[in-house]
Amino acid sequence: MTDKELTPAQAEEAFWKSLKSSNTGMLGLDRPGYHSQPMTAFREAETGTIWFFTRDDTDLARDAATPGQTAMFSYGSKDQKVWACIHGALSVHGRDREVIERYWNPVLAAWYPEGKDDPRLTLLRFDAGDGRVWVSDGGLMKFAFEIAKANLTKTPPDAGDVADVNLS
Repeated sequence: MTDKELTPAQAEEAFWKSLKSSNTGMLGLDRPGYHSQPMTAFREAETGTIWFFTRDDTDLARDAATPGQTAMFSYGSKDQKVWACIHGALSVHGRDREVIERYWNPVLAAWYPEGKDDPRLTLLRFDAGDGRVWVSDGGLMKFAFEIAKANLTKTPPDAGDVADVNLS
């Protein structure tokens, strides 16, 4: 670990900032036997809401339609500097035109043959709650250095810091 302690506010800021530029993670209902799946996240840091586009005929959309569902969103940034596991409420939000317009892009368009008006398109709303965020200020080279140093000195490597957060 580093000499300074990561505060929850710093961890939260690092998570939201990283999610903006590297927005793919694993989303799944918080229940035994349920498997997470890769999803692209569209964040609203100011509200703690994360939006996911999906088709209404997917198992996740069908299962999230039952009221009171909780889910886990697991995240690792492309640069491997931020990792997170966030718990929250997941619900089907339907076809909110304002949200669709805000986040629509060519990658999303590839999944919906009829575009923004595709009848299968639906939104999942994830209201982020508590979680844990790991932050490393290094990268692959610093990680390799820390591993080599730890093996030579027989001391634990500095792999960054961790903090519990409440994103709601």
